[in-house]
Amino acid sequence: MSHTDDFVLDVTRIRDQVRQKMDEGPITGTFGHDPQKVINILNDVIATEVVCWLRYTRHAISAKGIDRAQVSAEFTEHAQEELQHALRAAERVSQLGGEPDFDPASLVQRSHTDYQVPADTDLRGLLEANLWAERIVISTYQEIIRWLGEGDPTTRRLMEAILEEEEEHADDLTDLLGV
Repeated sequence: MSHTDDFVLDVTRIRDQVRQKMDEGPITGTFGHDPQKVINILNDVIATEVVCWLRYTRHAISAKGIDRAQVSAEFTEHAQEELQHALRAAERVSQLGGEPDFDPASLVQRSHTDYQVPADTDLRGLLEANLWAERIVISTYQEIIRWLGEGDPTTRRLMEAILEEEEEHADDLTDLLGV
């Protein structure tokens, strides 16, 4: 088979370009976004995930009702996964040369969701509050993934992996709500 547009990789040119900017770590000339913009977005993701971790943790402890054990266990599992999401996003910020922002003073302002202190701790209300938050996260992360496109495939794959778990959380909550 003959291809008229055979792929040719100029490794010598790439090596020369990369040597010129060794201090930029994984950021090469082929990175398709402003790294600071990606860092800022990821720091908002960190804030979102920490707020979700806090909310799920509080709800796991506060939950009351006949199915408390099952719902509390689900909230605890989700909380642990949210914390891992924050840590993975923080690691990516560091890889991109930024500083992960865990500042408690600005977490709620930067988060895509809010931290809700339940007026009462009935399971339905807690489940609905967390489903609402998951749906917001799903929508915002889908937009981030679309924006990243091919410009930063590593961050895009990270966000896709986190999104997959957020969708699983929403599915779990929907199952528990019986809807």
